[in-house]
Amino acid sequence: MAPTPFALTEGTTGLMTLIIPEENTADSRFALVGQLMRIEADHLVMGYSFDFSQNSLKGVLAPNPNAGAQHNFCAYRLKSQSRKPVTMLSRTSILKTVEAMDEE
Repeated sequence: MAPTPFALTEGTTGLMTLIIPEENTADSRFALVGQLMRIEADHLVMGYSFDFSQNSLKGVLAPNPNAGAQHNFCAYRLKSQSRKPVTMLSRTSILKTVEAMDEE
């Protein structure tokens, strides 16, 4: 299972936040509250394999031709909303989140 962009960030819980690619711009009603960067993983999940006898789900992986590519995003909120900053969670925190999702 893969977390959503909001599960990968800090400062978005309970707050309306617009996250868009850096090359897009929000209009004057919005204030910038964070700049985020994502790097593509070495592998892509191409599908899943379920083992009924083990009751386990495994991802089927393939090399990612865009591995290492960097993608930049901006987080915005309406100027009338909270200015609480938005940041990416640490790699360690993200891995803990993914592991917890896998255990469910």
